[in-house]
Amino acid sequence: MTRWVRFCADDEAIRMGRLADGHIAEFRGELFGESYATGRSFAIDAVRLGPPCAPGKVIALWNNFGELGQKLGKAPPSHPLFLLKPASSVIGTGAPILRPARYAGKIVFEGELGIVIGKRCSNVSIADAAQYIFGYTCVNDVTASDLLAENPDFAQWTRAKGCDTFCCLGPAIATSLDWSQARVVTTLDGVERQNYPLSDLIFSPVQIVSHLSGDMTLMPGDVIACGTSLGVGSMKPGSSVCVTIAGVGELRNTLAG
Repeated sequence: MTRWVRFCADDEAIRMGRLADGHIAEFRGELFGESYATGRSFAIDAVRLGPPCAPGKVIALWNNFGELGQKLGKAPPSHPLFLLKPASSVIGTGAPILRPARYAGKIVFEGELGIVIGKRCSNVSIADAAQYIFGYTCVNDVTASDLLAENPDFAQWTRAKGCDTFCCLGPAIATSLDWSQARVVTTLDGVERQNYPLSDLIFSPVQIVSHLSGDMTLMPGDVIACGTSLGVGSMKPGSSVCVTIAGVGELRNTLAG
């Protein structure tokens, strides 16, 4: 398995590389194309990690886990249910989550698996979908939950989930991850709040990519957040949320005071 990251060193240039054993081997070129090793290495504690990719769009799923759907009394959907989060909502591990200036309500964390698209795809079959998945990352799909039902005539999913800094990604993109054996673990200030198996997904990653590619063209770097399960909760100013998937790493972000 390879773990790709993007990072900034002293000169603040955005670089990319492969993370292993606490060091990043720098690469040049295209993350989703041809690249080569420069021979330079950076200690991970000497750099600042950014989002592991720069998605043109983030597609976030809802009601995609059996256990949560049963608790909510929701039938499994026949097609993935989703919304879009803008690119301006994306931050990397360590970056602060910012409260919207005109919002005083509840802010909620949701630990999730993220699919990273590696090649342009449109109308791909389930059988072919795996070749378009570059790898997987951790996602904290942050929500200003009181906005969802603010207007009784229109559920405001995009507004509630699309604020600046409301899509935490990272710390890395793991290729060849066996997602079916992995779990998403989310802690709030060190206390475990979520620990659920990805085997409970209603739509698997290849099914998700196939279905969504029939609705819109997916581009290299796009991220699909697979939805969450039981245990989501609210954050207070200063609260730190850590989303962990073994093989990917720990995504840590704090709600600014």
